Amino acid sequence: MSNPTADWEKVGDRFYRKLKLYDAVFDQDLELENYLVAGAPCGGAIGITGCRCRSSFYSDTVVALYRDVEKLQNYRAAQATKPSIDIYSYSGKLIRQIKWDKGSIRGLGWSEDERLLVISEDGTVRCYYDLQGDFTQFSLGFGAEGLKVKACRFWSSGFVAILSNNHLVAVTHYIEPRPKLLAIPPQDEVHSWTVIPPAYTLSRSVEVLLAIGQTIYVVDASETEDRVLPNGPFKHISVSPNGLYVTLYTEDGMVWVITSDFQNKIGEYESKAKTPPKDVQWCGNDAVMLAWEDEVHLIGPNGASLRYYFDGWVHLLPDVDGVRLITNDVCEFLQKVPDCTEDIFKPGSTSPASVLLDAVDQLDKKSPKADANIRLIRPNLLDAVGTCIQAAGQEFSVHWQKQLLKAASFGKSILDLYSSDDFVDMCEALRILNAMRDYRIGLPLSYDQYQRLTSEKLIQRLINRHEYHLAIRLSNYLRLPVSKIHVHWASQKVRTSTEDEDTICHTVVSKLNNKPGILFEVVARAAYDEGRSHLATQLLNHETRAGKQVPLLLAMEEDAIALDKALESGDIDLVFFVLLQLKKKLPLASFFRLLTNRPIATAVVESSAKGQDQELLKDLYYQDDRRLDGANLLFSEALNQTVPQTKADKLKLAAKLLGDSKDPTSTLYTRSYTEAQALIRVQAALDHDFDAHYSGLSLNETILRLVKNGYGKRAAKLQSDFKIPEKTWWWLRLRGLVARRDFGELEELSKQRRSPIGWEAFFNEVLGTGQQKLAGLFVPKCTGLSAQERSEMWVKCGMIVKAGEELAKVKDVNGLEELRGKARAGEAAEIDRMIAQFRSRR
Repeated sequence: MSNPTADWEKVGDRFYRKLKLYDAVFDQDLELENYLVAGAPCGGAIGITGCRCRSSFYSDTVVALYRDVEKLQNYRAAQATKPSIDIYSYSGKLIRQIKWDKGSIRGLGWSEDERLLVISEDGTVRCYYDLQGDFTQFSLGFGAEGLKVKACRFWSSGFVAILSNNHLVAVTHYIEPRPKLLAIPPQDEVHSWTVIPPAYTLSRSVEVLLAIGQTIYVVDASETEDRVLPNGPFKHISVSPNGLYVTLYTEDGMVWVITSDFQNKIGEYESKAKTPPKDVQWCGNDAVMLAWEDEVHLIGPNGASLRYYFDGWVHLLPDVDGVRLITNDVCEFLQKVPDCTEDIFKPGSTSPASVLLDAVDQLDKKSPKADANIRLIRPNLLDAVGTCIQAAGQEFSVHWQKQLLKAASFGKSILDLYSSDDFVDMCEALRILNAMRDYRIGLPLSYDQYQRLTSEKLIQRLINRHEYHLAIRLSNYLRLPVSKIHVHWASQKVRTSTEDEDTICHTVVSKLNNKPGILFEVVARAAYDEGRSHLATQLLNHETRAGKQVPLLLAMEEDAIALDKALESGDIDLVFFVLLQLKKKLPLASFFRLLTNRPIATAVVESSAKGQDQELLKDLYYQDDRRLDGANLLFSEALNQTVPQTKADKLKLAAKLLGDSKDPTSTLYTRSYTEAQALIRVQAALDHDFDAHYSGLSLNETILRLVKNGYGKRAAKLQSDFKIPEKTWWWLRLRGLVARRDFGELEELSKQRRSPIGWEAFFNEVLGTGQQKLAGLFVPKCTGLSAQERSEMWVKCGMIVKAGEELAKVKDVNGLEELRGKARAGEAAEIDRMIAQFRSRR
């Protein structure tokens, strides 16, 4: 096995290594110099599109220095002439070819979650979210369509576009894009520019660095600031991944490295090149790379440098911990040698971890030096084990991964107390990383990139590449749910399969049935989006959650099925939601037809309409031929009216509605409505005749008010016309006269022989006014009461002697004795006389 330091190069006091990831990446006929190339972070996909204009998506970062356009087209005449965006893995495997139809491309970049962003010259932005050509689209606005987009700069969650008038439009979120115009910069020529992501600025807003004239301008959302730098113009600007440093390339070939606040100069380097590089990128946070067509300079701290030469055109694709170099022949990864790796493998290293690795080698040779090495590092053995584990994660070579893990295993076996969690986790991570780095997958993740990406997002990348088998194995290995993998597979199946729909449904259901967490609604929606409505309906029958079935069924115009599913669920809120959607989109007649033979749905509509939509309720009653309910609704509306004529009209309609009804109670309702109309007419006449307010009162209230106001004859006429029961009439008459204090009329009534409501009512009502003498006139008429009860009535009137006479008639001596205690002086003598009469007889 080759020495692990064979690909190391020293730059200043630090080591850098260039690892070959894949060879024979692209066809030799594919001239990369004629293409825009953008790589997704964390070892993601590569987007490639052919150049069609003398500008680039990275402005000066990747210049489209290509041959004559006609010559290029003639060479590729056998292929399709329509422009396209090709998505490759780093191993050169074509993942997807996306047809492009929006004109010249001015921006091509990736988000952190591997969404491909493509910005056209007219400001149209497409976000391809699954590597399979599906996209969302929006426009930059702010006049971009007329002014045209010149170039774009990207960061993990957004981008900035520069227009032809130097205006800057920022988009900070791809999921909910809201383009925002930044402060207006000077209108002079922009030599180069870049962005500092919001996460690394004090304002937490994206900042744009513009090289204009001899200086640099910093533009954010609110202001444009001139940093007043000398030695411009600057042909390239690049910001380090941590946002702390900025690289400037001057017109005379000098490279400056300064802090991002432009306060301190960190270093400089003279390239001595006569032409500016086509690209400038950071390699991690420690070094800068300059790239010409086939030459790359690596500039380390203090101006130290290293040069690499290639056989063909090279593209730099920066990542969080290094830079990938892409040519037709090879894909390589250039990075600073990790500290743990340098600690072990650096020539002449005597670190504990290096000694531990040597001890394992001696152990394999059965040399006693192994034991000597362990004794030498015993105090630092724990740190040595940890360093070997970390170094194993940084290695791309499986051989050295095994050797380092073997050393760690040997060291931890000697330790008395050691938790193996880190060792187990690293073994698990390396199994995953080695599987991903296989050329058939083409995800050359480093350990740091894997930690940043997370296993869940890695599985999503496999799903987007249709590597379902590997994604399931990985999920099972990590004990993660696999339901979304199955759902994605099924969704792609229904989209792309050429089989008949019944066969597709059977295949999908047989694969997914009885698997936990399966969302058939998602699969059904994919089928519907492809125009396979019948298949979508079939798949929805296997969705167990009505709340997921119903919205899609409504979208598919399967209204009756959606309503039935909602009713079967027993969820009234869901039923109400469906009915609300149906009412919005259907003609009223069609809506009511859906309610036929669905009593629960009808009841929900009726209950809702009672408080919110009376007209809908009327139409519902009419549609169902519920004449009585419709008439009652009109009657309720009539009661709420203030204009007499409107009331009468509604009552007339109610009566007419019941005209042909077969309900046996309709006659009674019709008579009531007719009487109500008559009462309205009478009340209108009373309002006119007596200049008083009678409208809106009930019949009893109308009669009572007439009696109170002294219109007894009109009240009697109403009683006669409306056939008011005798008892009701007498009660109304009594209370009206009492309220009017018409005691003369009450005294005349006392002379009558009988009362339909009895005379006790008269007594109580009159006594309530304080007229004890008048109330006493009604006591003798209460013949239905006992002597004791009449005696109490006399007592209430203050007539103790009369009360005693009532008790004397029934010879109630005990009652008389009780009554004596209530009597005054003159009355007491009379009571005593009555008591004495009874005692003498004894």
